[in-house]
Amino acid sequence: MTESPLQNLSDESGEELYEHYRFVATPGQKPYRVDKFLHNFIENSSRTKIQQAAEAGNILVNGKPVKSNYKVKAGDVVSVVLPHPPRETELIPEPIPLNILYEDKHLIVLNKQPGLVVHPGVGNHSGTLVNGLLYHIHQQLPKGNTDAVRPGLVHRLDKNTSGIMVVALTEHSMMHLARQFYDRTTSRTYEAIVWGDFHEDQGTITGNIGRNLKDRKVMDVFPPDSGLGKHAVTHFKVLKRFGYITHVECRLETGRTHQIRAHMKHIGHPLFNDWEYGGDKILKGTRHQKYQQFVLNCFEICPRHALHAKTLSFDHPATGQRMTFESNLPQDMASLLVKWETYTSGRSS
Repeated sequence: MTESPLQNLSDESGEELYEHYRFVATPGQKPYRVDKFLHNFIENSSRTKIQQAAEAGNILVNGKPVKSNYKVKAGDVVSVVLPHPPRETELIPEPIPLNILYEDKHLIVLNKQPGLVVHPGVGNHSGTLVNGLLYHIHQQLPKGNTDAVRPGLVHRLDKNTSGIMVVALTEHSMMHLARQFYDRTTSRTYEAIVWGDFHEDQGTITGNIGRNLKDRKVMDVFPPDSGLGKHAVTHFKVLKRFGYITHVECRLETGRTHQIRAHMKHIGHPLFNDWEYGGDKILKGTRHQKYQQFVLNCFEICPRHALHAKTLSFDHPATGQRMTFESNLPQDMASLLVKWETYTSGRSS
């Protein structure tokens, strides 16, 4: 499914309408109610409001108004139109604490804290990494070929993923770094804590990644020959086994949205406390009350999916020098490992 640029339309009365959202259903889309379809894709939306919009004639499929029970099919163009233009997100500098590891006139490398949204979007119009960067550098960030709310960004981390990020400060740096990510000449490793134990010490996960056909807020893994999603490869290595959970290192060969989270779930090892991919439940272990309470305490210690961008290597866009940055595990993940170490040591003794 893809989004297309905004368009101006008119209704039968001649009143000008503005297209706020536009989605094209992918070839694999099975018939699905349009209100559910839009609810899955538009953040912070409600089915009630979407149904009201449909009753008002503001939901279009292939240019024609439809009711909320219309079944979206593959190839359908679904639009949400309103009589006022979409709200433009104004990027305002904000004094947000940033852990900057390196900075020059071409780029900034930082260690992003968990819970920090990278750029403004629906439901997050301020308080993002981009807002903090604008305050820090006292200048505009380059836009490159991205939209206005993602200046300087050549890659992203999820809100609750911590770790190393690089941000471009010039148009040249943005194009140069973006090309490196596209050509896969960068190198990235992550550390994750996942449910379950592995039979092997290392391995490779290969499978196309695309949006789930029913829940567009999460990604799914599809067979390489399915025509769905994009090619994705994740290499993993076991760092420490705790029986019910495992500490692993992941090296990305490709960089798809939610790649590690989706791939790990696909092989039966969702990230610990990843509520979007089913890791926020007690998936392994005993039913004893003490163990159940132990895991619940662990969820409180690390109240997010346990994923950290450990290292990043790239060529400096101005000097060509290979640069490598590394960050230690944040306190929540480090404390989680200590707690499991204590628990498993106590059991073995």
